[in-house]
Parts: sequence; C-alpha cells; structure tokens
Amino acid sequence: MLIGVLAGLGAGALWGLVFVAPRMLTMGEGGYTAFDLTAGRYAVYGLVAALVMLLGLGRRRLPTLRQAGAALVLSLLGFSGYYLLLVLAIRDAGTEVPALIIGAIPLWVMLLGKPQGLRWATLLPGLVLTCAGLLLMMQSTHGAGQSVAPHVWRGTGLALVAMVCWTAFAIFNSAWLKRHPEVNATDWTNWLGVATGLGALLMWLPAGSDLSALAMRPDREAFLLLCVLAGFGSTWLATILWNVASQRLSASLCGQLIVSETMFALLYSFAWDGHWPSGAQLAACALFTLGILASIRAHR
Repeated sequence: MLIGVLAGLGAGALWGLVFVAPRMLTMGEGGYTAFDLTAGRYAVYGLVAALVMLLGLGRRRLPTLRQAGAALVLSLLGFSGYYLLLVLAIRDAGTEVPALIIGAIPLWVMLLGKPQGLRWATLLPGLVLTCAGLLLMMQSTHGAGQSVAPHVWRGTGLALVAMVCWTAFAIFNSAWLKRHPEVNATDWTNWLGVATGLGALLMWLPAGSDLSALAMRPDREAFLLLCVLAGFGSTWLATILWNVASQRLSASLCGQLIVSETMFALLYSFAWDGHWPSGAQLAACALFTLGILASIRAHR
C-alpha cells in the first residue's frame, strides 16, 4: 500500500507541473503561443511512445486504420485539445482557479457514472463544498473586493471547457476499451501517445510560432526543458506511476489521491509567485478538498 500511495502522490506531483509551466515562459504577444507549448509537450510524449513501440515491434501489434483514427480523435479530446484550452485558461485566469476546476474532473466522472442506487441527496454536501471552494478561490485570488476582470471570466470558461473535454475523454475512452477487449492496454497507451504527438504537430503547423523564430528566442533552453519535463515526466512517467497506484490501491483511495494533483499545482503556483496563500485561499483549498473527498466517500 505504501508503494501505491507514494506512486499516486508522485503522479500528482508530476501532473501539477503542467499548471505552472505556462507561467514560467513568456506567453502571448511577443512570446510563445499556447500551440507552441502544447505541441512541444506532446511531441516529446509521442516520441517516447513511438520508441517504446519500436523496441517491442516483434511483440506488440500495430493498430488498424480504424483504431488509429479512434486514437487520434480521443487524443485530441483528452490530451492536445484539452491542454491547449488549459494553457489558454492559465494565461487568462492564473493557475489557482483552473487548477481547482480541473481537479473536479474525478467528481464529474463519478457523477456521470453514478450508480442507480445512489441518491442525489447523498452527493449534495460534496457538490456544495466543491462549488464553495471554487467561488472563494476565484474571489480571493482575482476579486479583492471588486468585480472580477473579464479576462478572468474568459479563463474560467476555458478551464470549464477543458474540464468537459477531459471528462468526455475519460468516459469515451473507457467505453471504447470495453468494446474492444482484444486491444491490450499498453498498446492502446502507446497508440494514444503517437496519435497525440501527431495531432499536436498538426495543430501547431497552422497556428504555432515560426520554427526559426523559436530557435532564436533567448529562453529556448527553458522552453525545451519544460517540454521534456511535461512530455516525459508529467505525461509518460506520471501515467506509469498512476498505473502502479491503480494496481495496488482500491478505486476509492486512488480517487482521493487524484486531489494531490490540484494541491501540487497550487503549491507550485504559490512558490513561483514567492508568497504564501492567504487565509481565504487556504480556506478555499480546504473546502474544495473536503468536497471531493465527501463525494468519493458517498460512492463507497
């Protein structure tokens, strides 16, 4: 169990890095675009997946055209498209609010797959606590006693769309695997990785920065390092760690460990800003965490 818990926390720590990575670079006009960071992250992930496939070419099967198409569509929904929206959300609303919104994904996956015998009244306390945490974080981080800026609302909306994309990916991906039991989970992971890398590059070609301009930027080494950390660490390695946790722990305990992603994202954000969270922000984190845990406990 200890190995499973440590692996789950390790995955959460690596996932949390992708929330602060956009803030470590100059984004927007005169800097990197959201397409640049998304393509860089998933190009690394795709290369790692392709290498793993090549090393096991004699033992692993290749996808059919139909399976490759399904992998490409789902990869856009749950990886490159999702992260593109998240980077744009962080650009507009900062790290804290998007991190909490994305952190609620396990809750929505559970709600949409709610067992018939589970009453909505049982879930209500968790939902109220989670929403209260989100609203308090938004007001304490961006409001400061005055109306929230329009770009913050735009970023919040983008984070909500990103949440919908990944929630849909989780449901459709699970359904696809159940309809195709002949596909090995490892093979599917690698197919998704290659499809994600290709999809991200296809998105970057018409909308990303010019390659020569990227090569001339003074912070290109930092950009490449973040792409490697996000593509190899926060995607490929984090997935392995999460699979280790899933094999050793119950589903309910794994669900609670997912909250660590949000907590690490907030920790990195406050460390990058160089200040401790305010009392209201700590209260918002506590409310959000209690809401998620209450919802998971209601499903037991």
